[in-house]
Amino acid sequence: QVQLVESGGGLVQAGGSLRLSCAASGRTFSTYAMGWFRQAPGKERDFVAAITWSGGNIYYADSVKGRGTISRDNAKNTVYLQMNSLKPEDTAVYYCAAGFRYFGELSTAATAEPTRWASWGQGTRVSVSS
Repeated sequence: QVQLVESGGGLVQAGGSLRLSCAASGRTFSTYAMGWFRQAPGKERDFVAAITWSGGNIYYADSVKGRGTISRDNAKNTVYLQMNSLKPEDTAVYYCAAGFRYFGELSTAATAEPTRWASWGQGTRVSVSS
């Protein structure tokens, strides 16, 4: 397993942008798919985006398509989530997750299910003001 630490959250006005980072420990980061989830107060943890271990396949929730970009730098053991055109409804704690080791493709159902991911960070808070 890998240990994950998110950063980059903060308060931003609607229409603004943020880049979230998730740094992983260990030498196996490059073998894991990485995902971003978010959880708003009183709501379930929702899938945002995922990228396979090679970066060859990328997946987005409909809610962030066209506004979010997930990327990874295996040399830096880091995965990123660039969020543009932020909306108040994007306000949440954002978590990164690692799992699906060596999976070249991910199914939509499995990717979106938090329990299918092996490791989690502690989250970074994003607040979007209107």
